[in-house]
Amino acid sequence: MDIQTHRGNVVMNTATMAYRNLLKTVHNPDRFMDVLVQPILFMVMFGYLFGGAIAGGVQAYLPTIVPGILIQTMLSAASGSGSQIREDLDSGVFDRFKSLPMAHIAPLAGQLFADSLRLLIATITSLATGYVMGWRPAAGFGWVVISGLLAIFTGWALSWIFALLGLLAKNATTVQSFSMITMLVLSFVSNAFIPIKSLAKPMQVVANLNPVTHVITAIRQMLATGSWTSEAVLVLVFGTGIVLIFAPLTVWAYNRNN
Repeated sequence: MDIQTHRGNVVMNTATMAYRNLLKTVHNPDRFMDVLVQPILFMVMFGYLFGGAIAGGVQAYLPTIVPGILIQTMLSAASGSGSQIREDLDSGVFDRFKSLPMAHIAPLAGQLFADSLRLLIATITSLATGYVMGWRPAAGFGWVVISGLLAIFTGWALSWIFALLGLLAKNATTVQSFSMITMLVLSFVSNAFIPIKSLAKPMQVVANLNPVTHVITAIRQMLATGSWTSEAVLVLVFGTGIVLIFAPLTVWAYNRNN
């Protein structure tokens, strides 16, 4: 088999595995809720419950909460890769994949590619819900797309960490528990829903060190000013660093399990 044919097989096998994982998302209520129901529910609930108390009204609160809910949804969607990989390993389906004439890396690559599509759905749902509620970014549609792509890239980079956790953890319950705690801490100890200055001094220090704070700040700046800021550069560098570190570790752990 020549190199071009081998690459073609890897691409086709990866696409098949990605399609399989997307079907699992559609038919699994928990996975489907992460990318479609959760952003709608949280946007409506947080907006109408806390908008008046925090910003004086829902319309004034939307520029704050839309990026916050968007990144919270990215965290939730990215964390799903770890539990799904662990469930597949525990069920023995990866062992069956090894007996098929397919590329060895295709199941892992398909999972990570499917994650990017799930993140895209979650992004569109989050932003569309904010728009229906009255959110109108000052920067225009082009910067909405750019900020959405930055959020998707951030979520995809984080999915490598959760995928590694799924490969190393003993069971899916451990992965789900860790993912939930991580999502809650990173989301709520940040500027996602409230101004950092309203927090106690020790919490302000933690929130300012939280990488999620920088991602949300970058997206808010882009949507407000229509410019690529230093915060956006920092987020891009940070996400690239995560991929460079955790992608090889994830592939190593995958090869060890298979």
